[in-house]
Amino acid sequence: MPEPFLELVDISQIYPGVVALDHVSLSVSRGEVIALIGENGAGKSTLMRVLGGVVEPSGGIIRVDGVARRSLMVADAIKAGIAFVHQELNLFDNLDVAGNVYIGREPLHGGPLKLIDRKRLHAQVQPLLDRLEVDFRPDAPLAELSLAQRQLVEIIKALSLDARLVIMDEPTSSLTLTETDRLMRVIAGLRSDGVSVIFITHRLNEVMQCADRAVVLRDGHMVGALTRAELAPAAMIRLMIGRDLKSLYVPPAAPPGDSVLEIVDAVTDTYPGRAVSLSVRRGEILGLAGLVGSGRTELARAIFGIDPLRGGAIKLNGEPIRIAEPRAAIQRGIYLVPEDRKRSGLLLDVSITENISLPNLASYQRFWLVTTARETENAHRQCERLRIRTPDVTNVAGSLSGGNQQKIVLAKWLSMRPKVLIFDEPTRGVDVGAKQEIYDILRRLADSGVAILMISSDMEEVIGISDRIAVMREGAISGFLDRSQFSEHNVLQLAVGHTI
Repeated sequence: MPEPFLELVDISQIYPGVVALDHVSLSVSRGEVIALIGENGAGKSTLMRVLGGVVEPSGGIIRVDGVARRSLMVADAIKAGIAFVHQELNLFDNLDVAGNVYIGREPLHGGPLKLIDRKRLHAQVQPLLDRLEVDFRPDAPLAELSLAQRQLVEIIKALSLDARLVIMDEPTSSLTLTETDRLMRVIAGLRSDGVSVIFITHRLNEVMQCADRAVVLRDGHMVGALTRAELAPAAMIRLMIGRDLKSLYVPPAAPPGDSVLEIVDAVTDTYPGRAVSLSVRRGEILGLAGLVGSGRTELARAIFGIDPLRGGAIKLNGEPIRIAEPRAAIQRGIYLVPEDRKRSGLLLDVSITENISLPNLASYQRFWLVTTARETENAHRQCERLRIRTPDVTNVAGSLSGGNQQKIVLAKWLSMRPKVLIFDEPTRGVDVGAKQEIYDILRRLADSGVAILMISSDMEEVIGISDRIAVMREGAISGFLDRSQFSEHNVLQLAVGHTI
């Protein structure tokens, strides 16, 4: 391996009562792709803030090009060629691509007005667009770009700073499989150009796809590093949580009961010529698998009344019901935990208590006024039940980790005694430890008699936690699998339209 141009040696970071980093060392060589993995709270973000000059470490040495120093300032990190692509993109919708890339560094016309030279600005950006083979122009309005294209704009902005190291924090958390594959090609291109990448992710298949090695943090300690040849999901999970993969999945306590929710020849707007029929039984977790665009989320939205059903019927406990809006689904005990919890499942700037009580405010009212004491009591009960980690239930939901936010979405429905729970990508953007807690919750709910429909693109998750699997393709069910038939091969065969 080439000599590292950047080294973190015995970096420690101590806050009052908390050791966030404990003598962590990391080296980065030219053109190397490093996956930085670990549970939420493991210290990944703190280590990257130290590297970016945002946080001054309590101890240790940072060595750049052989020159040692106690800490970096933000300007030092930029000068050293360290650039960040944050999970929450720092872009402006009212500017075009070029304006976002060179914001604050735009070339100017001569003269007293110092106007931006847009022609020169676009000319400076075009070679960067060509380098990443993007499909948009320098003058494209940012507001018209997809999330994946915006992600590429962030990377282009990093490259415009002559970055030698690009740090990407969960860059694929909101991307489709196709968009993720494209980003993987971009990372491979950066590696070929000699640009190093530190890639923070919870998706272990992406680590397998793009990393030269994986560095694992747990509780502020570096617990191991895996070379390219050693990368395997079981090995990574064992280092991240200290136990084997199989311990994540909990078997059912008893066989499922009678059918609770039946979908009969349901037709959605997305696939008007196709119909879906399936049933979910009491105490069952039915996994709904399929490729991106197969119609899984559209079906969930129609069941919950967000989008209309264009044909077919929904039955609850054998009785036909009509669900024209979410309120009707909620009144019947059918609840949805959506794919995008931040946009559709939570009010991020509202307290945990208010998020939990919002769908059922009437139960906390007395003489048409909400009794905050009852709200708070229920919030404490749900936080304890679901092990939601928060100093106080008055904290805003946006201050919590992804796993705890997902539990808050779940808590608001559990307060209302669900009959059917629909989970759309229940562990997206959630670390391995939080995944296990969510799997435990799903299994406990099923064992208590709740019927669960779980949509997931994570093959291991679908196979690990489902009691049956239904596979969708182009708006229809292409087949069902019971436990004796579970395998990635069988799921994919049905997903692409083959029989098994």
